[in-house]
Amino acid sequence: MNSRPASQRAFFGVSTLLFTASATVTIVWCGSMSAMGEMPMPGGWSMSMAWMRMCGQTWSTVAAAFLGMWIVMMVAMMLPSLTPMLWHYRQAVGRTGGTHLGRLTALVGVGYFFVWTVVGMATFVLGVGLAAALTQFPALARAVPIAVGVVVLIAGALQFTALKARHLACCRAAPGPGRALLADAGTAWRYGLRLGEHCIYCSGGLMTILLIIGVMDLRVMAAVVAAMTAERLAPAGERVARAIGVVVVGVGLLLIARAAGLG
Repeated sequence: MNSRPASQRAFFGVSTLLFTASATVTIVWCGSMSAMGEMPMPGGWSMSMAWMRMCGQTWSTVAAAFLGMWIVMMVAMMLPSLTPMLWHYRQAVGRTGGTHLGRLTALVGVGYFFVWTVVGMATFVLGVGLAAALTQFPALARAVPIAVGVVVLIAGALQFTALKARHLACCRAAPGPGRALLADAGTAWRYGLRLGEHCIYCSGGLMTILLIIGVMDLRVMAAVVAAMTAERLAPAGERVARAIGVVVVGVGLLLIARAAGLG
């Protein structure tokens, strides 16, 4: 009788500890990167040093450091909305009489964050390549402020698409009382991968905003986390997503106006 409440307390206790630890490390990392300063670029903007190799560093060292921090940051950003999904999975597996619920639930989380790790690898390669191009071609760098506004505008528009609605629904869908999942490692791994895939399609636009406006900006990061968590956990998630889209479109238009000297 007492095992279920104890299991629930343990699950949410571990989730809270993971979030607290990852958020703390992320805050410290952002602070250390901000202390390093940014590189002034043509067009009146500054580029983050996260995409640059410092003196004495090798690219493999830079990539490993970025990927490690990316994983920690993803845990801090995604865990608030992922935790309820993991709990529902745990309940669904428990209905089958499966054992080792903790291990299987952890495997789902590992699969989920593995997908985001792959995205982090691609992000690093793209970011480094883009940074190199911007430092070599001043004309391209001058176009960045307007390009940022356009990308934010597109990200806001994506909030209204059928693709967004479909993957958001998948992110919000939890195994209901009538559905039971097999209690085996393969099923847990595949379930985590599917959750990660849906999450990328659902959150891609908002994550892009974070990357182009400031991956080290804690204010932007907090706003993106709040938006993703609200649209996944709020009762009217699709309506929330559209409201977020309105705000993001407005921000994109404002950034374009400022870059064009109209505001």
